[in-house]
Amino acid sequence: MPKLFEPLTLRALTLPNRIMVSPMCQYSAVDGRATDWHFAHLGSLALSGAGLLCLEATAVAPEGRITPGCLGLWDDACEAALAPVVRMIRNVSPIKLAIQLAHAGRKASSARPWEGGKLIAPAAGGWLPVAPSAVPHAVDEAAPRELSRAEIAALPAAFGAAAQRAARLGFDAIEVHMAHGYLLHEFLSPLANQRTDEYGGSFDNRVRLPLAVFDAVRAAFPAERPVGVRVSATDWLDGEDSWTLPQTVELARRLKARGCDLIDVSSGGISPRQKIALGPSYQVPLAEVVRSEAGLSTVAVGLIADPHQAEAIVANGQADMVALARAFLYDDRWAWRAAAALGGQVYGPPPYYRGLPAGTPRIFGDASVGQR
Repeated sequence: MPKLFEPLTLRALTLPNRIMVSPMCQYSAVDGRATDWHFAHLGSLALSGAGLLCLEATAVAPEGRITPGCLGLWDDACEAALAPVVRMIRNVSPIKLAIQLAHAGRKASSARPWEGGKLIAPAAGGWLPVAPSAVPHAVDEAAPRELSRAEIAALPAAFGAAAQRAARLGFDAIEVHMAHGYLLHEFLSPLANQRTDEYGGSFDNRVRLPLAVFDAVRAAFPAERPVGVRVSATDWLDGEDSWTLPQTVELARRLKARGCDLIDVSSGGISPRQKIALGPSYQVPLAEVVRSEAGLSTVAVGLIADPHQAEAIVANGQADMVALARAFLYDDRWAWRAAAALGGQVYGPPPYYRGLPAGTPRIFGDASVGQR
């Protein structure tokens, strides 16, 4: 069996393979509530054969949405709208489900990417974003409002409440979003955090809120279900006082001591001045370092598209899983193709068995493959 198709156990959750569908913002919710688009989008990915499907960045507060169209889980209405989507997935597929809990911080109140992605002013229907410091993301953007100490102290409870809702909805796992220049990453990086109180300055102060948020989520979610974290391992601004890989390793060690089960290792997003040399697997070395030095299971991401490339990452011990996003948008049966190329097996719905091209190796296992 290829390593990519070996099971992975995290607490009481066993994934049938090491392939994860990355959380991908759809910007198609209404007031934080899931819509028909989520049935179509997630229903397709539920049949992908991946071991884990992670829902998009889901805001823990209305002001924490990236765009007005972002998914939320801050009240009963959001929870009620998401419940039938989860129920639909459970009825058609045994795929394991995770949800990414997030707060956009100073990158909130933005237009959808296909509408330009610029900040939406309150007068134009947006809202004033909040951040650790009143430092704009880009020089041509308005400054966010600096959070008060009382507002910061209340944030872990907001994440914890969303985690309780995720538990009631039946999610198998949670990923806490601490990456891509959003609020928790803003607290970690000196580029965005210029506070002089207990939440800014030293490393210990800058990790204070992210660790408190993790603790709240871990305490609110059932102990037998895993909680992971997505990090930006580097700000890609060498020579500046920024967030770096060694700091990420230390954060990962502290998260592991608190019961973190998985680190999803991405990078960048805090500044438009970042300097990234893009290429296949360009972020994989970051995951490898975190895995080796922090002793924590990792997910590798970033321009992973070829099945043999994904297999090599896991087989060589660079990461425990791979997560794909754009590859699944283009080919929602990517895991089927990987199984055929590598000699693995995935779950496939019986009505689709006859759809495989002639000569395709046997990729569907018996009824137990991918089952709970």
